Amino acid sequence: MPKISIDPKLAKKIIQIKEKFDFESGHLHPSSENDEGILSKCDNYQAPRQAKDLGIYPYFREIEEITNSAHVVIDGRDVVTLSSNNYLGIAKDPRVIAAGIKALEKFGIGCTGSRFLNGTLSLHRTLEQNISNFLGREDTIVMSTGFQANQGTISCLLGRQDVAFSDRENHASIYEGCAIAQGKTLRYRHNDMDHLEHLLKKNSQVKGKIIITDSVFSMSGDIANLPEIVKLAKNHGASLLVDEAHGLGVLGDNGRGACEYFDVEKDVDIYMGTFSKSLGSIGGFISSKKNIAEYIRHKASAFIFTAALPPASVAGVIEGLNIIIGESKRRKRLCENTAFIKRSLFEMGIQVNNNQVPIVPIQIGDEAVTLYMNRLLFDDGLFAGVAVSPVVPPLKAMIRTSYTCGHTKEDLKSIATSFNKNLKKLGVLS
Repeated sequence: MPKISIDPKLAKKIIQIKEKFDFESGHLHPSSENDEGILSKCDNYQAPRQAKDLGIYPYFREIEEITNSAHVVIDGRDVVTLSSNNYLGIAKDPRVIAAGIKALEKFGIGCTGSRFLNGTLSLHRTLEQNISNFLGREDTIVMSTGFQANQGTISCLLGRQDVAFSDRENHASIYEGCAIAQGKTLRYRHNDMDHLEHLLKKNSQVKGKIIITDSVFSMSGDIANLPEIVKLAKNHGASLLVDEAHGLGVLGDNGRGACEYFDVEKDVDIYMGTFSKSLGSIGGFISSKKNIAEYIRHKASAFIFTAALPPASVAGVIEGLNIIIGESKRRKRLCENTAFIKRSLFEMGIQVNNNQVPIVPIQIGDEAVTLYMNRLLFDDGLFAGVAVSPVVPPLKAMIRTSYTCGHTKEDLKSIATSFNKNLKKLGVLS
């Protein structure tokens, strides 16, 4: 893009931010140096305070009320949220809330134990059976978080002689699971099937191989090339684990995710999903053949040594799954909203993915400009997410936006208008 002059006051502010920002590490410069003791790093870590002093700290904003999937109250004012994963607006559906209240009254606020010992409720087994039926799987394990579902499953399956092939943009929970597993992990370039094939061929002598991929990548909004991954898995004798955290409820005619969208459900060995996106709650699950699930159920430390998912959350997810199955209009509305905002952003010169995933990153690059842009959006009544290094590579900073079926056309138009105005003000758009 051509170089554009920007408001001198804004330029001064951005220069001030740059002077206190370390682009290599993605952290603001510490105020002092002290190498004494393991906790000295905590004394030296001044990044949050400095960011707050500059008025650009974007994290841990206190939400005082959630109006619906598109609006929240922060600092006493109604703002449009562009950072929610409540894609289908299920989190505040009256039926879901009623189911949670009923379970709360019957079982209390928690299970006071792990699923392995005293924490398995009839609700857990009902949800597991319902998910298995929905996905056409033999068995399902419900876990307390999606992070634990990935971490626990990968770490107990990947043995000392085994090799995992993981997309470089996979979720942190996959990285963590691979890191603590006994086996070896090879990372292939993002969505690069040639590189994946090269690594598989290079390790053809290995008997225990598993390919692990997000179906929808949480930062970029890309969709994994599942048809080609399935083909490579078959050709090279590898098992396949697909993380459908952002695909469940969004993709596929019935909302079963990218696996359904690409018609490869029968070729996926392990289906991982979460309740914290389309189902509007918290928790995660693994669906697979019965023998695989039974092994994970008895071997995954993250499952065995964690308190069970609370009753109200489980009951809410049971009802939420019924809504996903029975109300395709929410998914249709989400698709329409996604198409509308992507078209609006594309027309103003912003590169967006041409798919129906409601994750829409606005890559700005310069981290100081990105942080300040996020502040300008909030001043306009928009609550967006921001990603800087090390969450994304240096100089690849972005405003990460996501959309729900609850956004109105007026909401979407105001979002597009604010981006257009502020990106021009900052000299990012001509």
